[in-house]
Amino acid sequence: MVSLPDDLPLVERSAVRAVVLDRDGRILLLRTRDATAPEFGDWWELPGGGVDPGETYLEAALRELREETGISAEARDVGPPSWRRTATFRYRRERRLQHELVVKIVLRAATPKIDDAARLDYEQEDHLDHRWWTLAEIAASSARFYPGRLATLLPEFLNGREIFEPFEIWS
Repeated sequence: MVSLPDDLPLVERSAVRAVVLDRDGRILLLRTRDATAPEFGDWWELPGGGVDPGETYLEAALRELREETGISAEARDVGPPSWRRTATFRYRRERRLQHELVVKIVLRAATPKIDDAARLDYEQEDHLDHRWWTLAEIAASSARFYPGRLATLLPEFLNGREIFEPFEIWS
């Protein structure tokens, strides 16, 4: 068992992340930060967030995508949760221990417009930008990503491999 840093109050939760592909196969990433910890800089991450009580991972994935981007997908657009991971990171003066499922959402539209009107207040503060990336652009980038091994694991995930990622201490 990996011991967690004992630096902040611990919040353990289940979460879902989505690899969102447009019709051309480009992947949506959100550029974000923790406004309460500017020393961390910014990074690019998969859309997603916590699974609410009584909610399924599928419902959470669709809700988070809609809240964070304004994109409405349907259940039939969501693949199975074939990437499983647990990570810890600092966020808004808490230490998160997050058990994540990652799903693929394939959109039928070409590069949908992003609408941030439904973002929560802290998401409005933290989300800086978005971009549709190719796999090659992610692989060649020196940017920081969450998950930290995104560039390495994404091709395997998109090729249908089940991934059980080792524990990640991200921050």
